[in-house]
Amino acid sequence: MSVARVLVVDDSPTMRNLITATLRADTELEVVGVASDPIEARAAIKALNPDVITLDVEMPNMNGLEFLEKLMRLRPMPVVMVSTLTHAGAEASLAALELGAVDCVGKPSAGLPAGIAFGDLAEKVKSAARARIRSGVTRNRASHDDYRPGKRMVAIGSSTGGVEALLTVLSGFPRQCPPVVITQHMPATFTTSFAARLDKECDAVVCEASDGAVLQPGRIYLAPGGDAHLEVVGSAGLRCRLRADEKVEGHRPSVDVLFQSVARAAGANAVGVILTGMGRDGAHGLKAMRDAGAHTIGQDSSTSVVFGMPRVAAEIGAVQSQLPIGAIGAAILEHCALRI
Repeated sequence: MSVARVLVVDDSPTMRNLITATLRADTELEVVGVASDPIEARAAIKALNPDVITLDVEMPNMNGLEFLEKLMRLRPMPVVMVSTLTHAGAEASLAALELGAVDCVGKPSAGLPAGIAFGDLAEKVKSAARARIRSGVTRNRASHDDYRPGKRMVAIGSSTGGVEALLTVLSGFPRQCPPVVITQHMPATFTTSFAARLDKECDAVVCEASDGAVLQPGRIYLAPGGDAHLEVVGSAGLRCRLRADEKVEGHRPSVDVLFQSVARAAGANAVGVILTGMGRDGAHGLKAMRDAGAHTIGQDSSTSVVFGMPRVAAEIGAVQSQLPIGAIGAAILEHCALRI
C-alpha cells in the first residue's frame, strides 16, 4: 500500500491540528510537516518533498492564491485548497481551481469532532496525490455565428478537475448552443459563484438550475450544490426538476441521477458527457443514456486530472467516443447541430 506524504499549510494552529488529526486517521496518508504561511511552506516543500499539500486561502505574508500561482508556475504539485464556506471563500476557491489546484474543501463549523469535521478531506487528498498535474488548457472561443442547434440536448457530469474542464468545453459554445444541464460535485455555496464565473466566460447564458426551468437553446443549467438532485423531466417540453432525496454514490446532486433522468426524458435526442473526477458517479447513468440511443462521450486519460469517472464509464461500455478535453466541445456541437 502506497502512502501519500502531506504538508499542511494554514495560519491557524487549531485548523492545522484539526487537518492533521483528520489526515493521520487514514493509514494511506502521512502528514510529514506543517507550515503557518507561504514562506514556511516554501522551505518545507524543499526540505520534505511532499506528494500533496493542503493550502489555506487566507494567510499572512502572502495569500494562498498568490502562493499557489507561484507554486504551479515554478514547482507544479497536487494542492487541495481549504476555504471558508462563504461567498468570498467560494470565489477564492474557484480561482484556485483555475490556477491548478486539484480540489477544494470547506472549513468546518467550530466544535465538530476531528473525525467528522472535514468529511471527505482524506479521500480528496488521496485523490489529489494520484492526480495528473498539468498546465492549464488554452480556451479558444471559436466562431459559430451560423450554428443552429437541432433537437438534441446535452447532459454533462464532472467532479475533481471539473472546473477547468467545464470552462474549456463551454467557453467554446456559441450563443445559441443546445440546452445543457450539468452536475458538478461542488459544495452548495460554491455553485452560485461557479455559475456566475461560467456565465462571464461563455457566450451562452449560464445559471443555477431552478425547479421547473424550461430547457431552451442558448441556456446552460448548473445543478445547485446541496440538498437536491437535478433531473430532466417532461416529454414535448423538457424542464429541470430539483428532487430532494438520499445521496447516490455518496453525492447529492448525483451525475447518475441526472443522466438516468435524461435517458428517460430525452432518449436518443441527447448527448451525454462524463468528464474528469474520482469515483464512479455517472457511469451507470451514462450507460442508460447510451442504451436509450444517446451519443456518449468520455474525457480521455491523458487530459483528465483524475481518470476515475470516465474510466469506469468506459469499462462498462457507456462511452462511445473517448476524447481529449480540447476536442469535446466541438464533438458535442457536431452531434447537436441542426441537419438540413
